Amino acid sequence: MEGESRRGGRNLVALTGTAALLAVAINFAITTLNTHLKNRKKKGILGTNIQINLSASEILKLADHIVEKSKKVHDAVASVPLGKVTYANSVQLLAELEAQQFPLIQSCTFPKLVSVSEEIRKGSVEAEQRIDAHLSACSKREDVYRVIKAFTQQGGKMSSEVNRFAKNLIKDFVRNGLDLTSTKREELQRLKAKIDELSLRYIRNLNDDSPVLHFDAKDLAGLPPEFLKSLDRAEDGRFKVLLRSHHVSPILELCKVGSTRKSVAVNYGRRCEANISVLEMLVKLRHKLARLLGFASYADYAVNSRMAGTSAKVVEFLENISANLEGMASKELSLLKELKRNEEGDFQFGVEDLPFYAKKIKEHRLDVNFGAIKQYFPLNLVLSGMFKITQDLFGLSFEEVPDAEVWHQDVQLFSVMDLRSGQHMGYFYLDIYSREGKYGHTCVVPLQNGTYNNIVRQIPVTLLISQLQKEVDGQSCLLRFSEVVNLFHEFGHVIHHVCNQSSFCRLSGLRLDPDFVEIPSLLLENWCYESEALKLISGFHQDITKPLEEEVCKSLKSWRFSFSALKIKHEILYCLFDQIIHSKENVDMIGLFRHLHSKIMLGLPMLEGTNPASCFPRTAIGYEATCYSRLWSEVFAADIFSAKFADGILNQNVGICFRNKVLSQGGKDPFEILSDFLGRKPSVEAFINGVS
Repeated sequence: MEGESRRGGRNLVALTGTAALLAVAINFAITTLNTHLKNRKKKGILGTNIQINLSASEILKLADHIVEKSKKVHDAVASVPLGKVTYANSVQLLAELEAQQFPLIQSCTFPKLVSVSEEIRKGSVEAEQRIDAHLSACSKREDVYRVIKAFTQQGGKMSSEVNRFAKNLIKDFVRNGLDLTSTKREELQRLKAKIDELSLRYIRNLNDDSPVLHFDAKDLAGLPPEFLKSLDRAEDGRFKVLLRSHHVSPILELCKVGSTRKSVAVNYGRRCEANISVLEMLVKLRHKLARLLGFASYADYAVNSRMAGTSAKVVEFLENISANLEGMASKELSLLKELKRNEEGDFQFGVEDLPFYAKKIKEHRLDVNFGAIKQYFPLNLVLSGMFKITQDLFGLSFEEVPDAEVWHQDVQLFSVMDLRSGQHMGYFYLDIYSREGKYGHTCVVPLQNGTYNNIVRQIPVTLLISQLQKEVDGQSCLLRFSEVVNLFHEFGHVIHHVCNQSSFCRLSGLRLDPDFVEIPSLLLENWCYESEALKLISGFHQDITKPLEEEVCKSLKSWRFSFSALKIKHEILYCLFDQIIHSKENVDMIGLFRHLHSKIMLGLPMLEGTNPASCFPRTAIGYEATCYSRLWSEVFAADIFSAKFADGILNQNVGICFRNKVLSQGGKDPFEILSDFLGRKPSVEAFINGVS
């Protein structure tokens, strides 16, 4: 049966010392198949509402039950006379509904990411559509809005968490137009529908535009043989290069022929010219939507409910980072120009040369062989070391739950405990190996949020998905260093979700402010560059008692920010473009990009004939007016690490303080949370110093 686990009773407990790590790694690597376990009944998780191994019909039936129950609760709230509204008959009912139904909703929707059955994946997608349609309708219910608004206007004393939750409810209603007249509300819905249509058209145009360039072998000098073998050939025998990132990125980084790099970069940047008009219309409609809801611009609308607060603050943040990196970026550019002159003669240095020469100079300065380093990161050792680090840092223990009910034999379930008190913190599923039909990226999916419901804590449960290759012939999967960093990042989300102690589902775990929720995960990435941590997660795959050498660890740390000022400024260029077009009316997009490019990139001109705005999907859908958010989180994660962890990466006192003051919080302002932990306001200084 698909959901049965064939593993024996393996436990993963983070221990101490090299011998203990060796024992854990060996324990990880051994798979015991005991025939009597096949018939043993699998155990579900106590204290959760998560349902797994549902058939397609069961998923759809559960979705209908969710909708029916939700409608009853919303009807009950709507029926409360406005003069008799209390917390118990309004806000509390919706809060309890969210807490109860979130794991049921996730039970319907997460199978689309992990099931090997196409029928179940389709059922999961259909269930999600039914639930989303219902939730969308609920967010437009004026009768429910009147009751919640009446509660917030009573002026009675309430906790900060209740106040924040109630304001969240109000914000959702208001953003759906419930403060508008019926005519304007209809206009708002028409605008949203048109915006959705144009966003999808922009992406569809990009996907449909698949130009191909043809090159001789000499034009692709520097590309590895395996890359050339992967390319199709034209009838004349020339190599066919698709203008897609999986072809473009290797050429810009590795090709020794400047004319090839420029040809690829120019043609890649002039794709989908029709998307310029699509984006212009999109931005125009977004501004109209924002003004309808009382905002000066779409950027202010998008940022208003985030940590940054206003578009002006975002622009100030981006320009501040850019200005502080000016000196370092100028030095980098001078060195890169000189290197190109030495390599190719007196040819103008262009933005298309940045990836190739930045990589070349980093390799010259830092002897980092990532192919060799990969041999030191067997998956099982990385996992055991990661658990050891988070145990020592945050006071948590991880133990595999034997014979747990899972949806595939490769999936493991871990219980998380507090080492000091013995309190059960939560669970997480680890679904790490690739298989057909599975979601193709590494991510974390919350399955049940940790909330307090009538003084009883609901146990948080989460799922970490990846697409790593399974061990073959007893040889453990070896991770690229980038995969190690990515694994730590996602595990940071797991830790955050499990440690959060909010009273409300929508204020807990991974449902927090997007400007804030990435900070803990980006913080945990730092441990991948520290010698003490690297030696806990590394070991030569044929003899895991031999970790990475000290010099290699130091080189990895130096490599991290080496020649990164120009790269960060290039990211800021796109973030500023995104912010400005969404904060001003009738912007000349090509003119703006040309101006910003020269200003931010130290005079480097935009590639002639390119239309970066026509192939910038983040500003079309998903990150419109919020492209800054990743850099924002990186800056404050750097501040936290420098201020509190740099002098002791396994200092449990600091780790527990971070857990209590940051990870456990949900109902507080993010700046207040960070300021409370740091003892001062957050600063950009550590990030700038790290790059410099």
